[in-house]
Order: sequence, then C-alpha cells, then structure tokens
Amino acid sequence: MIFKCNKQSFPDLPEWLRFTQRHPYDNGFLYGTPTTPGKTTVEVYAVNKRSYETTRQIFVIKAVAETMLPYQAEFFIKLREIEKVLPSTVQGEIKQDLQKLWDTEALEIVNISNALDRGGRVPLPLAGHFEGVYVKVGSEQHFSDCLLKTLTVEHERQCTAGAKVKIPGGCNFCSIPSNCISWCKTELFDLTKEEPTPPAPTVGSGIIEVEVDFNPPESPPSRDYFPDYIVTVIVPLVLALILALVLAYIMFCRREGVAKRDARTDQIQLYHHHTIHGNTDELRTMAGSRGASPPLSTLPMFNYRTGEGAPPLQSDSPNIPLIMAQHDPYSDTLPR
Repeated sequence: MIFKCNKQSFPDLPEWLRFTQRHPYDNGFLYGTPTTPGKTTVEVYAVNKRSYETTRQIFVIKAVAETMLPYQAEFFIKLREIEKVLPSTVQGEIKQDLQKLWDTEALEIVNISNALDRGGRVPLPLAGHFEGVYVKVGSEQHFSDCLLKTLTVEHERQCTAGAKVKIPGGCNFCSIPSNCISWCKTELFDLTKEEPTPPAPTVGSGIIEVEVDFNPPESPPSRDYFPDYIVTVIVPLVLALILALVLAYIMFCRREGVAKRDARTDQIQLYHHHTIHGNTDELRTMAGSRGASPPLSTLPMFNYRTGEGAPPLQSDSPNIPLIMAQHDPYSDTLPR
C-alpha cells in the first residue's frame, strides 16, 4: 500500500510537514513541527498495489501558540534513519539518553528532521551506511556541564581539525550504539539571549512626496553596429566566396592537365605492350629456325612421369580438356 499526502486544495504539503515511506510494505510517516499557529487540512490517499483500491481521508492539524522552551539543543544521530526514529518507542529511548546527558527529566523533543533535508549526502547502498537524523530537544533548565563543553575552544579546535573528538569525561550516556550522537554537530540555542525580532516595516501610500524630485534615468548612448555587421556577416561571406572560387578552379581548370597526363601514361603503357609482343614474336621465330626437335614438355598432354605424350582424344565435342584431371578424374595431377 502506498500513500500520497497533500494539503487540501494544494498540490503539496506545507513547508514544515514531511512525508516518508520507503517501501509499499512499510508504514508511512507524516512528521514536522509547525512554525506558526493555525489550522492545516491534510488529504491522504491510500492505494492498494494489488487490487488498486483507493481510499481518501482528511484530517486537521491544529497548531496552538505556546511559550517556546528557552534552552534548546540539536543533536545529530549518524547511525539512524528517519523512519526508524519516528516510532514512539525509539523516541523514548533517545529521550532517556538525552535526559541523562542534560541531567534533567523535564525534556521535550521539539523537532526531528532527516539529514537529507538539511543538505546531507545520499549514503551508499551498503550495510553500515545511514542517512542520519537531527533531533532537537528543549527544556526550561539550563544546559548541563557536558553540553557546555561543546562550546569550549578545545572542542571547536578538534572538530575543525577533523580529528576524532573525544567524548567529555562522564558524558557518555549512550545505552544503544545506534542512538549515539555526533559531538561535532551538536548545537546549543539559548533563546533567552536572542535579540527581539525587529518590527515590521510600515507600509506607505506608494505616492512620492511632492518635495522630492524624481530624475528618470537617462537613455543609454547610441551604439554603432556596422563593425559588428561586418565581422558577423561580410567576413564569412568573403571567405565562403574565396573557397568557392578555389574549388571551381580545381574542379574545372585543372582537368585538362590531368587528362593530358592520363593520355601520356596510356601511350607509355601501349608502347611497352607492343614491345613485349614484338619480343615474343622474335623469340618464337628464333625457336622455330632451330634444327633440333622441340622438348617433350612443350608438346600437348605431356606426361612428366613416363615421358610420353598422351594420345589425341577422340571426341565429337569441340571442347577438349586442357588438363588431365578434366579427362581422367582419377589421375594424380599433383607435382611430386
């Protein structure tokens, strides 16, 4: 089952109200602390992912103005996630540890927020990596000595250097390891020393007094755009025209020289071909004028194994095989 929450007649929730649900099989949580008194109407839609049944409920949150707790402190719990801290049982465990640290039982949880909403980084999806949670508590009793040690110069120096901060002596009241706080991210707020908020500015009539003269701003000086036009339009056109002329010269004016060069090359090749033919005819003439019989290897169908010539083929077909393998497929024609 998944939930969708929004303020009535609005697409989203108020800025102080958050909603979280990790998985359709997990519970959904609405959490936050109102910043101003008033009434907020919230719509909740629940969708069954199996049957796609949908239901809608409306509930009203009424925030009443009360006196703020004068002493407040915010702690960062590194090994927790927001949906694991929101159940009342876990809040009770954290509250008990902070009561021991504050040395008072008159302690109230003021706000709980996710570290991702405060600019934290998304952790790696590995075991032992958590998002972290900020827990803010308040009390009417002044801060304990353990909390005041976070304001010392030595503590600030250790946190600035990035070294491992030592827990002040006698201030380790962490009963569950996952509920232990990060001392370097602990902040104390003393609302008794804060300056009062300045009064709101008075809203005037919006009409300028008569005594004041209004001087309208002067118009900007005129600017000559002709140099920009030359650089932007004329120069690229001139370059394009030059490139077009060079390309036309290469494509049309140089073709005659290329044709002449090709014709000269063809003439040289024909001359070599004619010379080869002439030399071949001359060698044949010289070989025919000899008195000795031509070698057997020059006779047609000569058998290099027996030294005999094969008898002429008696066939009516005008196509005579030139290779023994074409005449006798069982003969061995491979060289030895």
